[in-house]
Amino acid sequence: METITSTVAQWTETAIAWFSSPQFYAQLAVIAAAVSLAWIAAALLRTRIPLFRHAPPADGPLHDLKQRLFDARELIFPILCVVALGLAREFGGLLVDQLWLVRAAQGLAVVYLLFSFVTHFVKRPSIVAMVRWIGVHVALLFVLGVLDDVTAYLDGISVEVGNIRLSAFAIVRTLFFGAILFWLGRISKDTGKRVIRSREELDNDTREIAAKLFEVGLYVVIAVLLLQVMGINFTTLAVFGGAIGVGLGFGLQQIAANFISGIIILLDRSIRIGDFIELEDGRSGTLREMTMRSATLETFDGKEIMVPNERFITTAFTNWTHSNKKQRYPIEFQVAYKTDLEKMFEILRKVVASHPKVLSGPDVPIEERPDAEIASFGDSGINILVEFWMEGIDDGENRVGADLLLMIWTALKENGIEIPFPQREVQLLGQEGSSANGRGAAPA
Repeated sequence: METITSTVAQWTETAIAWFSSPQFYAQLAVIAAAVSLAWIAAALLRTRIPLFRHAPPADGPLHDLKQRLFDARELIFPILCVVALGLAREFGGLLVDQLWLVRAAQGLAVVYLLFSFVTHFVKRPSIVAMVRWIGVHVALLFVLGVLDDVTAYLDGISVEVGNIRLSAFAIVRTLFFGAILFWLGRISKDTGKRVIRSREELDNDTREIAAKLFEVGLYVVIAVLLLQVMGINFTTLAVFGGAIGVGLGFGLQQIAANFISGIIILLDRSIRIGDFIELEDGRSGTLREMTMRSATLETFDGKEIMVPNERFITTAFTNWTHSNKKQRYPIEFQVAYKTDLEKMFEILRKVVASHPKVLSGPDVPIEERPDAEIASFGDSGINILVEFWMEGIDDGENRVGADLLLMIWTALKENGIEIPFPQREVQLLGQEGSSANGRGAAPA
């Protein structure tokens, strides 16, 4: 009990000595000056930079990038606090002998910066939890001045494989910064691709090629940074380069094939975003997105078909809208043999041409105007073929064929034109002879 009392008394005397010493108040003055300068500088930046001064940016070119920069205005003061306290820690030694309070304030500023960043930018719960449970504790260790001791202890727990040395500190550092890098990479990839695709002065193919190259370059940068975080240099990897290359060649050949196929497709422009593609197995849809591995076809019934890029190189497919958006569609039906065909053909041409999405009029080439003709002679009636041209695909929002069927049926009904039912004429051979014999026979 006496030992505890003496220890508490000693700590109390030390605290009183700290709080009453000139160095303590000098450090308080340095911290107050640094924070004040940071607040003034942040206020100046918010008022002088137009993007920070105005309300959230309106819709328009580069809207996503402008919105990100506008949201970053909340981090100006925390970042400047960390920078100002870091400068105070470096140059404060010229005025004050002890800087433990300045170092603690800088650590708290780092914690404040982390919380501000997580609050305004991070939406994924896993990243938020990682920053709170790892980043904040690392900042607190820095405040207490034991961060170097902890990192040295973790770095001492290691395993060596050849020339590669893996320590517990390197693994923890890789997991933490790797998660941050991949999260930042995903955000940067989505933002960058949206910015590139919003440039209306570029055609669709150029935008897609630029977006693909941006995505590839971003992944390369992330991989290089991750190797540097792990502490593995390229000279060490060169020792295992041959074996790793052979292993990757066999294990990842499909991924590499799909990646190279995607680059080839973008360069030769055989398919473009917005094209209607029909695969060899009969499935079809509109091309909505192309990634490093596959293309996404969106069907008219709301499904998405994931097609590996290699399939567009090695198999046949139909691109309905590659070079010409105009398509020709047929409508077939049957009328009775007694129908006045000349009159009916004129009615059909007018009905089909009246649809707003059907190409018609004197400025349309004659071969693309609506037409009606005899297809063949059937058992129950005359088979009629109606052909029309339209822009786009006759499905989804362009249900032109269904509209025309109803319009044709209404027109035929109004003009008394009959669509015949299937008819068969059956003749029983020998029936007449048998009856005659029966009538002429005398009763027994």
